[in-house]
Amino acid sequence: MELSRLRQKVWNGEVLTDAELSALSLAAQREGGPTLRTTVAQALINADAIAQAISILEGVRRDFPRDAQAHLALARALISQEKWSEAEAPLSAALALNPGDPEPMKAQATLSLRRGEWARARALVQAVLEVDPLDEEARLLQGEVERLAPAELDAGPPVDDFTAALLERLRAQSTPHVVARGQLAIRLGGGGVARFDLDALFRESARLGHDAREAAALVARDLAERTLGLPPGRLQLLARVLPVLRDSSFLERGEGLARREGPAGLWFFYVIENPDSLLYVPEGLVAQHRISLEQLDEAAWKNLEVRPAAVRALELVDGGLRFSESPTGLWALAAGDGHDAARLLTAPHQAALEAACGRGPLRVYLGLRELVLCCRESDEVSTQRLDVLDAAREGIAGAWRLHEGRLAAVAG
Repeated sequence: MELSRLRQKVWNGEVLTDAELSALSLAAQREGGPTLRTTVAQALINADAIAQAISILEGVRRDFPRDAQAHLALARALISQEKWSEAEAPLSAALALNPGDPEPMKAQATLSLRRGEWARARALVQAVLEVDPLDEEARLLQGEVERLAPAELDAGPPVDDFTAALLERLRAQSTPHVVARGQLAIRLGGGGVARFDLDALFRESARLGHDAREAAALVARDLAERTLGLPPGRLQLLARVLPVLRDSSFLERGEGLARREGPAGLWFFYVIENPDSLLYVPEGLVAQHRISLEQLDEAAWKNLEVRPAAVRALELVDGGLRFSESPTGLWALAAGDGHDAARLLTAPHQAALEAACGRGPLRVYLGLRELVLCCRESDEVSTQRLDVLDAAREGIAGAWRLHEGRLAAVAG
């Protein structure tokens, strides 16, 4: 009864006392599942402790990748902190798990509205209102779309084409940005915010003879370089660059970014970390610093080797992942920083995996960006557990084998 009262209080938006929060947190630890941990995070959000809430929700999402509410709660928390780029992945995951659910659709509409993606925001709101014309939040969002951007919604090409292509590029290369009233704002790496008029950006590119998509690609590349946050000089870039592993579907989105081909049709891209996201390194910046691709690649792998990831035992509970104190036949490289897939190809991490899992081929699951799962290929039960897991939207699909330092696809 007491737990039900606390949960209702949280979902009513009320702030818990310290004693009530402690009681709820203790119950969440005992249960170990996603629901109460998400409720604890919501209680922290109610108390404006949003950074703590985000940390909890990221853990819930990692441990229970098929829990839609965990993805949605994390996305809403990130949106409240104006971390638009980071909110996209959990929102997409929530919608993939529950297609047509009005709650993530409304959150996606909010995100689109803040980015100035007026047509997308309007379409999402209209889809919700078709199901429930009395949805109060959707009606408020509809009013905000009409109030903020009536002119932009009715505008025709080519500036609309340019804006859509530019926002697509900025999202693909993880450039932090916000669009409002025809203005694009980006966070500069050295501090501060730069604002640009979208019409002026397009007119300048058109004057140079570029069509909308060419213009968007050039502008996006320039903005990416401005947001990297590195002082001029090649040494700073080489000291911070890290590799990430992506599949071939990322090539179109990653046009203009530094990359090299990896094993079995996969690709290595190069990133710089900042507090909000991974920023992909453009080819233009590499050329500007007179760095060869080989030099960039060598520095990235050296930097990754000295950032260790623990090998931890995992268990699957009701379709969700949970760390285990005892061996289960499943393990994870568990830094959770987006580089774990690349770590599979470093000697120190291969040695750590061998020490934990033993010698012999490993079956590997790359379907999560934040975590790499593996088991001994000879363990049929654990292999079957991995085979039935679906890849997340940002993950790498398929079954993979790690053997003698090489990563290869397993034929289906």
